[in-house]
Amino acid sequence: MVNYTNRVMTALESAMGHEIAWPDRQERVVNSAHFAGLGFPGCIGLVDGTLVKLSQRPRDDGETYFDRKSNYSMNVQVICNQNKRVIYFFAGMHGSCHDLTCLRRSSLWGRLGSAQLFDNGQYLLGDNGYLPVDRLVCSYKRTADDMDKVDFNTCVAHARVGNEHCIGILKAPLHSLKEIRTQLRNPAENAYVIRWMRCCIILHNFLIWRRDKWSEDDHPIEVEREDELGPPPQGARQCSRRGLERRQAVQRTCLEINRMPGGLLCR
Repeated sequence: MVNYTNRVMTALESAMGHEIAWPDRQERVVNSAHFAGLGFPGCIGLVDGTLVKLSQRPRDDGETYFDRKSNYSMNVQVICNQNKRVIYFFAGMHGSCHDLTCLRRSSLWGRLGSAQLFDNGQYLLGDNGYLPVDRLVCSYKRTADDMDKVDFNTCVAHARVGNEHCIGILKAPLHSLKEIRTQLRNPAENAYVIRWMRCCIILHNFLIWRRDKWSEDDHPIEVEREDELGPPPQGARQCSRRGLERRQAVQRTCLEINRMPGGLLCR
């Protein structure tokens, strides 16, 4: 049985370069046009983290896998496009790690300024678990009584629903991603679990490409939300663009600070 499983995983991984791929320039233009309709011109993808539950406490450093939901888990960073297709993922970090920490450890973090990945004015959209840095726009952590910030956060939340649905659709039919039923006892087993997740994402993308008919009756989607999503504000497209301009001004300030010796991201 193990041999058959490995053969299937090897076959799926042979398609990884095609099935999990960063969008090329033409695809980024299409993605940007879609998100422009939601008030975020230049956005080419949505980023978020999800926790994949482990059935048992890992043998080494098990306490670091204990997450905010009181489960042992791994953090998986997922970036998807408007079609709920995963264009990048990073897995293997402990469940207690913050989303920003996990993204910083990924291979993508050092390439956020790459002209091969982004054209001028293009960026990823995330929640307030991230920082407003180059090529990454996120919602505000504190809004106080600033209604522009409140409206902007609401617009971001509505745009990011696609990522939450992507993760829900990924996990719903692939029950192993709801709970990995093995104990991590050594680095090899850790690598095997990451490999398993990779194969699940390849299969997910393949089904999205094949336009597999989705039925919530067969596989109910569990959307991971921290709060209730209210209706978008009036003039949502205009307010999100106005908020986007303010947010990008903050990003430019952050970049200037981070270029200085001892800047937060220079450590």
